[in-house]
Amino acid sequence: MEKVAKSGDGFFLTPHIYTFRIPQVEGGSYVSIKVRWSQKLPYKDSQFCLTVPFSFPTYVIPVGKKIPKREKIQLNVNSGSGTELMIQCSSHPLKELSREVRKLSFVYEAEVPAWSTSDLDFAYTVTSSDLFGGVLLQSPALRDFDEREMFCLYLFPGNKQIRRVFRREVVFVVDISQSMQGLPIENVKNALLASLSKLNPQDSFNIIAFNSESHLFSPKMVLATHGSILKATQWLSSNILTTDGGTNIMQPLKQAMKLLSDTSESIPLVFLITDGSVEDEREICNVVKGCLTSGGSVSPRIFTFGIGLYCNHYLLQMLAQIGRGHYDCTYNADNIELRMERLFTTASSVVLADITMNIPENLDSLELFPSRIPDLSLGSPSIMSGRYKDTYKEANRYTYMSCMVVRE
Repeated sequence: MEKVAKSGDGFFLTPHIYTFRIPQVEGGSYVSIKVRWSQKLPYKDSQFCLTVPFSFPTYVIPVGKKIPKREKIQLNVNSGSGTELMIQCSSHPLKELSREVRKLSFVYEAEVPAWSTSDLDFAYTVTSSDLFGGVLLQSPALRDFDEREMFCLYLFPGNKQIRRVFRREVVFVVDISQSMQGLPIENVKNALLASLSKLNPQDSFNIIAFNSESHLFSPKMVLATHGSILKATQWLSSNILTTDGGTNIMQPLKQAMKLLSDTSESIPLVFLITDGSVEDEREICNVVKGCLTSGGSVSPRIFTFGIGLYCNHYLLQMLAQIGRGHYDCTYNADNIELRMERLFTTASSVVLADITMNIPENLDSLELFPSRIPDLSLGSPSIMSGRYKDTYKEANRYTYMSCMVVRE
């Protein structure tokens, strides 16, 4: 695999082209290549979005006689839900082959003088005005060492525009260590200011900038008034956010949890942004677990955002799981603002909190991921998966799994 990056941006390597050897073949032979991969579909503005690389740079096209080329794309969509699908946009003129309640099939085929110069972009909506969900079941493969049944439970927020959203108390924990200098910290500042502008006057916030030490914008939470946001903007632009020092995540996380320890009538949020790696990741997770267990009536939700190749992304994923939040990342400094703002939108638009699951007594050896069910937000569906063993007859497994419900 070859990776291309600008000089000096060693930790922002972007996959650009993948190469492999093809055994010697005779002239005139056809070579068929099949590539498989999986990717998580982003959910934005009530739409699932799919982007598949389908552009061919000129330098990978053999030089020689120009002959007509044939492009073909076959796209099958299975939403897994029982609601109707609506196609929102497509970068290529797809022809519909078949349509069912939750399934769609399309094809694009054309003779072209040159290979495509644009990727495939596709978006669809699972239509419903209210909350809805369901369970998908799957039996293990014949050679699977784990003989338990598999399930996937999903909840969609629906596309109703008028919906009560919880009041927010948010603490931004921002890494200002030496490795964040330049474009990363500038884009983080811009995204942070954009997030502050989306808070309502009744919301409250605070900012903790950290490297080897931590620096608080305010010793306590402040209301998100115009004056407070203006002071925060000036504070962010001051020398205190000059990147320097190492990365000490433990101390600012403790401070953030303490600031939110007395929350009772809102959803408290910790928004951690870092590009660093630490050695005490196990201790950090244990401390956060302890804070969540011994905290107030409403536990803070932890949302994490990782930057760069050398960030401890595993730690950030674990913190998000422990804190019933979400994790996102970018390996490209130019995408920091867009992805951070999208994650904050998810974090700040919770419509269903403290979700629990009632499990039928006949289900043994239940394994659920994530173990702490995240809140349901307007910006993202909630998806849980796991395995279980049904102590009753196999024929009844659908009936018993349908007893799995959620409550607020």
